[in-house]
Order: sequence, then C-alpha cells, then structure tokens
Amino acid sequence: MTTTDSPPAPVAPVRRRRSSGDTERGFSRTFRWIATGAGALILATLAAVALFLIVRAWPAMTASSEALAEAVPRYPDDTSFIEYVGPLIFGTLLAAVLALLIATPVAMGVALFISHYAPRRLAQALGYLVDLLAAIPSVVYGLWGFTVLAPVLAPLWTWLNTWFGWFPLFAGDVSPTARTMATVAVVLAVMILPIITAVSREVFLQTPKLHEEAALALGATRWEMVRTAVLPFGQSGVISAAMLGLGRALGETMAVLMILSPGFLYSFKIFQAAQQQTIAAYIALDFPEASGLAVNALIATGLALFVITLAVNMAARAIVARRKDFSGAN
Repeated sequence: MTTTDSPPAPVAPVRRRRSSGDTERGFSRTFRWIATGAGALILATLAAVALFLIVRAWPAMTASSEALAEAVPRYPDDTSFIEYVGPLIFGTLLAAVLALLIATPVAMGVALFISHYAPRRLAQALGYLVDLLAAIPSVVYGLWGFTVLAPVLAPLWTWLNTWFGWFPLFAGDVSPTARTMATVAVVLAVMILPIITAVSREVFLQTPKLHEEAALALGATRWEMVRTAVLPFGQSGVISAAMLGLGRALGETMAVLMILSPGFLYSFKIFQAAQQQTIAAYIALDFPEASGLAVNALIATGLALFVITLAVNMAARAIVARRKDFSGAN
C-alpha cells in the first residue's frame, strides 16, 4: 500500500522586530542634524552681525572728514576716520589689559587655594561667593566704583605717583576724584575675576592625582607639587580663562561710563583725568543724541570693537591649540 506525503503547511511570514539599534540610529541622526543646525545658526548669526556692522558703518568710513566733523560733535577737524577711532581703540585695549594684569594673578591664587589648600567646606563657600560676583550687574559695579572705591583709591594713586612717578603709567597729575583709567582697571578686574577663577579652578581640579601623588612621593612640598604638576597641566586652561575675561573687559560699558572721565588722547597716564575713553562707553554716551551720519560713525566704532574681540578670541584659540594635548585644556 502506498502512502502520499501531505503537503507542508504554509508557514506564516515572520515579522522582524525593529531592533533598538535602528531606533538609536534614528535618534542619533536627529540629534546630529539638530547639533549641525545649531552650529550653522551661530555662524549665520555671527555673519549677520558682521554684515550689519559693515553695511551701516560704510557711509562713515567713506565719508569725508568735513562731513564727519559737521555730523559728529566730538569729531576733530581735518582728521581721518582711522585717526578718530585710534584713541578709542587705544583706551579700550589699555583698560582691558590693565584689568587682566590685575585680575589674573589674583584669580589664579584664589583658584589654587580653593582647589588644593582650603578645607572642603571653606572651598565650597568661597567658590560660591566668588561665583556670586558674576551675578552683580555692571551698573552696581559702576556705582560702587564711583562712590566707594574711587575715594579709597585716591590716596593710593597719590602715593604711587609720588614714589614711582618716573614710570610712564604712574606719571602726570593725579586726579583728586580718582575718576581715571586706574580706577576703571580695578573695577574691571573685580568684574572679570569670577570668570577667570571659575575656569582656572575647574582646570586645576582636573590635574591627574597620580601626577600630584608622584610629586609628593618624591619629597616635593605642597607648593612644589603645585608648581611642577598643577600649573603646567593647567597652563592652557588658565590662558583660556584669561582670554574670556579679556573679552568681558573689552566690551564693558556701564561701569566704565559711570567712572571714567573721558578724553581722546594716546596717553599712558592712568592717574590723570580726561585722558582716555573706551569704545563701548563712547557709544553708550553719544548714541542717544546721535542721528544720521553720526549713527554710522558710532556703528563704525562698534565694528572696530567687533574686530578686536574676534581677533582676541582667535588668538586665544591658537594659543590653547598649541598645548591642548599636554594640558587640561581638553
């Protein structure tokens, strides 16, 4: 007797479940496009700001000195636009550099004390207080500098002028009101201190513990350990912090406007009034009453500040990139 095999039953198609990897790739792709769009938006915004400044500043940069002298109240006669902006650029750089020279050593000392010397509770409280300085508005700094700090610093400026007047920065007649570039530099140093301190503190805390323990095991003191292990590791990070503070000091407006007695000279006499002026303070002082070509002239000075700030940041990135593989800048 012969038997026949029954045909096999049809097999239902198996549905493939979507793996988690496909979902992750989808999310990653979305996040990549969002991140790319955010970066492109920043570049587009920067380009739009630069284009706006160039377009609005072009009439002032191409106008004759006679037209500018007639439109701008403070414009000297028979002066090119470069000669007109030059003293403002000089005053801006002088104020920012002086503030940086004052703030950077203090910030490094505070950052090292918080990260390697102070007890934990004291370090947390001190770090919190330093960070609070960044939350104070610049107007408050201006009021404090004008009403409190200037009278306190006036005798110190007189003493420095008496004993060190041979040095160009300390020469000249000392202003009794202390509304000078020296007082502005001190106020700006206090304003940029939280930025430099916070970044430097985080960089110092990233120092590998093995480096510190190796230095101590070889018989180094606490300071020798800091000097040989911590400071070389955080050098580029400190430079980055200083450049961030420099950018803040370059663009500060209200505090400088409220303290400084303005002048339009290439002068290093920081104790004498009516010598220097910064770009930001000058724009804030004259913009409410400006019209026509005077507005274009103020925007042109803003373009100069934009170029200076961009150059400072590019220089900072170049300095950090040279040592990023050997420090805590990464």
